Amino acid sequence: MEYLQVLKRGLQQVSGHGGLRGYLRMLFRTNDVRVGTLVGEDKYGNKYYEDTKQFFGRHRWVIYTTEMNGKNTYWDVDGSMVPPEWHRWLHCMTDDPPTVKPPTARKFIWTNHKFNLSGTPQQYVPYSTTRKKIQEWVPPSTPYK
Repeated sequence: MEYLQVLKRGLQQVSGHGGLRGYLRMLFRTNDVRVGTLVGEDKYGNKYYEDTKQFFGRHRWVIYTTEMNGKNTYWDVDGSMVPPEWHRWLHCMTDDPPTVKPPTARKFIWTNHKFNLSGTPQQYVPYSTTRKKIQEWVPPSTPYK
């Protein structure tokens, strides 16, 4: 009897991702294949799922969109692609998803979500207000004679 339940769950996983091709694509992209109920979708196309049969901490997950803000994100997924209102739900800070209870407007929540820019030329670099301890050598402006 348990084997039938395992087989049924496996068939649900294959059919829930669009057949064998979709199942393999999801396996290679996220390294994990799960089945759950679709809770909602954000304005960028990320889909959020929940499965109450899984243990706490692994029962909510996101399937990232393939394109966000004009950038191809099929293989480059990043945790910063999740908007703040869905981050609260994913990390169990609230039981109600933003589709049921929309968040209140706050001044620190961006209207258009931004990527994590660390390691790129657009990264934030703070301005230093301290004096340098070592001065770089500046060659003389006149050539030697």
